[in-house]
Amino acid sequence: MKKSDIIASIGVIILLIAFVLNLFKVINSQSRLYSALNFVGAAICGYSSYLIEFYPFVVLESIWAAFGLYSFFNVPRGTSN
Repeated sequence: MKKSDIIASIGVIILLIAFVLNLFKVINSQSRLYSALNFVGAAICGYSSYLIEFYPFVVLESIWAAFGLYSFFNVPRGTSN
């Protein structure tokens, strides 16, 4: 397995963890944890796409990461998880 495959796998696992935790109502989609997981997972996936020079996914994951970061800092008060 190549380095880019390992990095991509880690990013996808993080994104899936956020999705599953939200699906089973363990975390709220408005929480900082959800936003942080989306930011980190998307950033890692974007980096792995950059390593293999697959630029459409670099753009997609960069935008996903940007919105994750934006939402992290704009979580309504009183929303902890």
